[in-house]
Amino acid sequence: MLRDTFDGAAERYDRARPRYPRPLVEELARTAALGPHSRVLEIAPGTGQLTVPLAEFGCRLTAVELGPSLAAVARRNLSAFPRAEVRVADFERWELPDEPFDLAVIATAYHWLDPRTRVARVASALRPGGTFAVVTTHHVAGGTQEFFDRSQRCYERWDPTTPPGFRSPTEDESVTDTGEFERSEHFEGVRVWRGAREITYTTDEYLDVLLTYSNHLALDEPSREGLLSCLRELLETRHGGRVTKRYLHEVITATRTGT
Repeated sequence: MLRDTFDGAAERYDRARPRYPRPLVEELARTAALGPHSRVLEIAPGTGQLTVPLAEFGCRLTAVELGPSLAAVARRNLSAFPRAEVRVADFERWELPDEPFDLAVIATAYHWLDPRTRVARVASALRPGGTFAVVTTHHVAGGTQEFFDRSQRCYERWDPTTPPGFRSPTEDESVTDTGEFERSEHFEGVRVWRGAREITYTTDEYLDVLLTYSNHLALDEPSREGLLSCLRELLETRHGGRVTKRYLHEVITATRTGT
């Protein structure tokens, strides 16, 4: 499965993947009233890009990560937080503890969960009145847009899954449909926070980021190397070895129903 590809790139994932912006973390903490009293479940934490700032609020935190290498790096990053633990397990098969959580959060990984069962599964981990939070990250139009437009020639040559003529979506086109949560009998009070930011990378930094994406990791080696070489040449010859990428983040929250 594509989601299994991340574990083989755990150190690069930790080095290259950007951390979440502080306003996003603060919005999540405010909505869930995070503090030392809070019991938090994080699903698919990776190497702790969101886990560490959540642990800084002093909460009791359990992170459930499928990949053992990713989990090992996450434990290293959380070594200063004795109230945070990382379990190696598939959340969809993990035996839930008897004590329910106050917050369940999943960041940039919700799409890997089974859409037929994921809402109910998360609900079963939460106490009534608890918060479910889904954090999304989208690459949107902006930044060094000329590079992203030109880069499609590289993708169309080396990645057969690339749609012809693909262009970066706008922020409005990238907004997540919240109907799944609004229709669920398990949740109410759906809210959405959105914020955009731009990050500038050197050529090496940008290619490092690409090598943490499942679709790039899944390419056969000749195709992957061909794609990266094409992108490197484009960046070095046309864009001065730097590229700015625009990200749209969302925090979708909902309250567990029941009493």
